[in-house]
Amino acid sequence: QVQLVESGGGLVQPGGSLRLSCVVSGSIFSIFAMRWFRQAPGKQRELVAAFTNGGTTNYADSVKGRFTISRDNDAKTVYLQMNNLKLEDTAVYYCNIAATDYWGQGTQVTVSS
Repeated sequence: QVQLVESGGGLVQPGGSLRLSCVVSGSIFSIFAMRWFRQAPGKQRELVAAFTNGGTTNYADSVKGRFTISRDNDAKTVYLQMNNLKLEDTAVYYCNIAATDYWGQGTQVTVSS
């Protein structure tokens, strides 16, 4: 049984930072690419950042230079460091194991002054 649990969301002012965490239980974490998505109200879920199976990283253009995805295989955790947050970053953020239907429950990020 694989479970993903996100945490670290919250309310932050524009220009602030948050660090999201996604803890994975189960044995497949180390061999699958991990991804962060987000979904804002009334919008489709979009890919924010991802590890590929080759270990490289990809980012949405809207977050390049501000967000960083990282991982700790021993802790079975993937992180999303979000800096210089903008109002338009407000969304529920989800982690996902690529090519699977394994998703976390999401964590709310609200950027507001």
